[in-house]
Amino acid sequence: MKKSIMDLGDIKGKRALVRVDVNVPLDENKNVTDDTRIQAIVPTVKFLTEKGAKVILMAHLGRPKGERNMEFSLEPVAKYMSKVFGQEIVFIPSVEEAAPYVEKLADGQIALLENIRFYKAEEAKDDDMTFANEIAKLGDFYVNDAFGAAHRNHTSTAKLAKVVKPAVSGLLMEKEIRCLSQALDNPTRPFTAIVGGAKVSSKIGVLENLLDKVDNMIIGGGMAYTFVKANGGKIGNSICEDDQIETAKAIEKKAQEKGVKLVMATDVLVTDDFSGNGTNKFVKINEIPDGFEGVDAGEESRKAFAEVIKSSKTILMNGPVGAFENPKFAEGTKAVLAAVVEATKNGATSVIGGGDSVSAAKKFFKAEDFTHVSTGGGASLEFIEGKVLPGVAALDEK
Repeated sequence: MKKSIMDLGDIKGKRALVRVDVNVPLDENKNVTDDTRIQAIVPTVKFLTEKGAKVILMAHLGRPKGERNMEFSLEPVAKYMSKVFGQEIVFIPSVEEAAPYVEKLADGQIALLENIRFYKAEEAKDDDMTFANEIAKLGDFYVNDAFGAAHRNHTSTAKLAKVVKPAVSGLLMEKEIRCLSQALDNPTRPFTAIVGGAKVSSKIGVLENLLDKVDNMIIGGGMAYTFVKANGGKIGNSICEDDQIETAKAIEKKAQEKGVKLVMATDVLVTDDFSGNGTNKFVKINEIPDGFEGVDAGEESRKAFAEVIKSSKTILMNGPVGAFENPKFAEGTKAVLAAVVEATKNGATSVIGGGDSVSAAKKFFKAEDFTHVSTGGGASLEFIEGKVLPGVAALDEK
């Protein structure tokens, strides 16, 4: 177990260097359009300010690629965060100018450093610690609460933890690790994984790792058609990775050897126009006519998926089962999520793991309807694959 801010002693007057993930969407007038990530760090920041620490937040916005591109400035985010925290967030325009700003901070005051990705050294793949040592001068201890960036071996996410001690997790990071670890390593059974999304290639690691842990695996979304083709089915114009057909066969074989029940769609909604304005109809998944592509789980499949989900005690969802962004192709994903919500109400543990599945969960339900909705897309994907996350590995052990 990693140390968290709960393990820190008296921090009154101490300077906390806190890596957060406030990579939020902004509109053309630089207004924050979704503050989920900001709300997620509130408990950690409030804990530190209430204990009298001086809080210096570090974060990135977008991909400025090591250039000082003001289109990606965090200043508008600092203004928005001032409202959230009920105090003016001191905006620090650069690392070079930071020292006097930090010296003036009162106990319990919060500052936000300009986009850390304005510096090439932030994302440098080398072992050079010069940039880390420069930032380290600004703090007395380090906190990582940016689970969404924990899979990056960057200066602010991993290198800093090696030079600023103690280096601990924030409350959000702690919750992410706890919920994902508990689901993967100590699940109440039956344990069901729902793996969706477009490509088998991007989920090989997830499928492989989960087959060692789950009782049931539901495979949906675009990746299902590679499995159908591997079994000789007709998939029309559906998305398919021909170079992954052997992988699909190997996954089916491994599931059989491990006694994992693989649950595939039997019917599917197909369309001859991806915008949804053409002919949309239900067909058997292995009999998709030419000129049509599969875009959502069919009615029989939805029922079958829901039955498995409702009889589960631990559920991990990574990826939608259809092109849910279009309301005409959203019913399958909605039905799966509804079953997860029902199972959760009946005492199951449900974890929605990153990326598109989180977008879908939030689109159709509330985050509170699930046990845990992960804030990290790539990070949760790598965690579920069983990979070591640099931003977690660098923190102090309890």
